[in-house]
Amino acid sequence: MIVEKNLSEVCIGMYLLDITQPKGKFQLTEPGIIKNRTIIEGFKAKGIERVLIDLSKSIKPPASAPLKKNNETFFQQEVIKARLIFDQSKTIQKKLFHDAENNSPLDLKSVCNITDQSIELVFNNPDALACVLNIRNKDEYLLEHSVAVSVLISMFAFHLNIDTDIVRELAVGAFLHDVGKIKVPDSILNKPGKLTDSEFEIMKSHASHSISIIRKTPKISLLSLEVVSLHHEKLNGGGYPKGVKADNISRYGRMIAICDIFDALTSSRCYKQGYAQVKAFSILRSLAESEHLDALLVDQFIQCMGVYPIGAIVQLDSNKLAIVESHNRADPIRPKVRPFYSLGPNLFAVEDNLDLSAMTEAQIVKCVRADDFNLNMEQIMAFLAHEG
Repeated sequence: MIVEKNLSEVCIGMYLLDITQPKGKFQLTEPGIIKNRTIIEGFKAKGIERVLIDLSKSIKPPASAPLKKNNETFFQQEVIKARLIFDQSKTIQKKLFHDAENNSPLDLKSVCNITDQSIELVFNNPDALACVLNIRNKDEYLLEHSVAVSVLISMFAFHLNIDTDIVRELAVGAFLHDVGKIKVPDSILNKPGKLTDSEFEIMKSHASHSISIIRKTPKISLLSLEVVSLHHEKLNGGGYPKGVKADNISRYGRMIAICDIFDALTSSRCYKQGYAQVKAFSILRSLAESEHLDALLVDQFIQCMGVYPIGAIVQLDSNKLAIVESHNRADPIRPKVRPFYSLGPNLFAVEDNLDLSAMTEAQIVKCVRADDFNLNMEQIMAFLAHEG
């Protein structure tokens, strides 16, 4: 349903079609979802009074989720809400693996419900979910990976202005994409060293197992099955399980491959530390150069995540660690950060938020991992929540 609304009635999650009042004075660059309050405030400052909204493509932010007005609610409310969704997702993921192992039907309804909650939070506050992706348990990679990939592909799809109904199917497919790993022996799945050729063949079989399991799931969409089927395929035809080549790999298959590899690169496991996000971006671009990944989509994914992603830990030239709280779209290498740790005496220290684009005396030296300094994201987030 298409309706005309006063600007005062417009909120985050609505699908904006056009500007109707004042007539002819402003031209919309392109239709799309209103993702943050800044867009609405910008319209108000320009004197825009009425707009055209497509309710069928809009998503209503959850009633329990007040819109973020300033940074003081970020760590206390929005991140806690995102963490709850992430933990619920892991519980559902555990049940999926149990059902798959016992050849029982997968509970698609619970997957759709939790991915819808994630999608709503991505609309309402993508920064919160992006931040929570960094708070991971290295012993729970199998559970957390698919949840994270589902969140990443949702964020990526919204960045590309993909229709909400398609985003839902992508999120479900990503949530299920690795369920076939339950059929791979733990000795191979969790092997710390390099797999032998025969072990790698067994590991690769998880993709075929996933496809087989999901095909049997009642009411699964063809698009969800598509992203599951293509997540390990390469543009040069060297992927698996089918060796599909570029012309036959859809845009959505190319997207999940990027999200899957990015999360695998940045995740720490019991036998290895993950890479900092900036290093992972470099590896993605190298994979694009070798025709493993789609180069244009890799660049768009990096734009989506930001040069320094939300929740990333950075080292400042003041010898302090800070967490990235939000991006500066006009100056992507100088985000807004919150210092929390001094490397001189090695202790947590309360600091004001910094907008690096407005400063010259505090800049980023490099992107780092909490593990590099014997810290973990749990204690960092607990400190910031307390000080918030």
